[in-house]
Amino acid sequence: MPNVVIVGAQWGDEGKGKVVDLFTEFADVVVRFQGGNNAGHTLVVDGDTTILHLIPSGILHQGKTTVIGNGVVIDPLVLVEEMDLLARKGLEVEGGRMVVSRKAHVIMPWHKRLDLLRERRRAKAAIGTTGRGIGPTYEDKAARQGIRVEELVQPDIFRARVESRLDEVNDVLRGLGGDSFTVDEVVKPYAAAAERLRPLAADAALLLHERIVDGANILFEGAQGTQLDLDHGTYPYVTSSNTVAGNAAIGAGIGPTVIDEVVGISKAYTTRVGAGPFPTEIFGHDGEALREAGSEYGATTGRPRRCGWFDVPVLRYAARANGLTGVALTKLDVLTGLEKVPICTAYRLDGEIIQRFPDDQASLQRVEPVYETMPGWSGSIRTARSYADLPVQARNYVERIEELGGVQVVLVSVGPGRDDTIVRSNPFG
Repeated sequence: MPNVVIVGAQWGDEGKGKVVDLFTEFADVVVRFQGGNNAGHTLVVDGDTTILHLIPSGILHQGKTTVIGNGVVIDPLVLVEEMDLLARKGLEVEGGRMVVSRKAHVIMPWHKRLDLLRERRRAKAAIGTTGRGIGPTYEDKAARQGIRVEELVQPDIFRARVESRLDEVNDVLRGLGGDSFTVDEVVKPYAAAAERLRPLAADAALLLHERIVDGANILFEGAQGTQLDLDHGTYPYVTSSNTVAGNAAIGAGIGPTVIDEVVGISKAYTTRVGAGPFPTEIFGHDGEALREAGSEYGATTGRPRRCGWFDVPVLRYAARANGLTGVALTKLDVLTGLEKVPICTAYRLDGEIIQRFPDDQASLQRVEPVYETMPGWSGSIRTARSYADLPVQARNYVERIEELGGVQVVLVSVGPGRDDTIVRSNPFG
């Protein structure tokens, strides 16, 4: 049975949550394998909107198992808030519906404070983090001094780990002009959350192995996008984890040979949040109009997203970095009403036309987009439920992206709802 990885093919915010929710129908287990609550996945089902930051998007389907893998960094308070949100909607995560890897690392209060203090000190050179403590948590993980879920859910061990870290942590915080913590200030707020999470903590990698052996379909859900990958994105304006498909194996604890398909999610245009290079960015009225038409505001921070035209070199780069077997094209409906729709087909760099996305920052800062303009379409496409229902101009746009990007468009989203989707080729067969 196929196992499928879903990743962002741009700078995040591509609509992965909706696509994961849609394909969960064909999966038995949905696994979140990296990132933290700096990512927000927005789901619209029967007109009801749910925004999740840690719990896999597949939780909205009954009868599915969801897993938060070892590659995720977890804020216990945020996770419990999401559990309560779902409970109010009649969706419980207990009873085997959700498993949290014991090896996942915990975002501590000092990580969040450190994140904000560093951004303040960087001033104009700020990276644009969400301030959720993601980067400092991964730092502690790499430095082998992080705190795992398995320690969080054991009160005595958790308190001892906090005590062993606080002297050093407080020195750093004070050095950056921040306030220090006491042990109780750290431990007490997390105590109730730890009680809630203790029954969910398990050997997630073993569970996945057993389900794969039994023939289950696994859907691996990534966060952010390829261009925010710590190694392969537009460094240093990236997130603190590897967002590409190869990390699905590491962040879930399974071997790479069990992955069968990799679907990249791309908007029908391009956006990014925060600082960093963005070759096809649109400034002025046109950029603002696209932002409003697409409701391009961050699900996690509410920050307005920078908007630009579709960037084919970015898609080609994502196809190579992830080994994409297909692309899901979202928000095609947002382009409705434009007389002409530009596509960036290449870049001009120092007078030369290049087809690739530069792998060095110096070149990336100097590229200029080369555009091809295609006819737009009018009239709402949100009722389209088959590819033939789309206007010919919209189909030409999709097929031109396929041709230039070298990857089949397997899904087209024409609205925010689960049903506002045209599936051209199901990766689950």
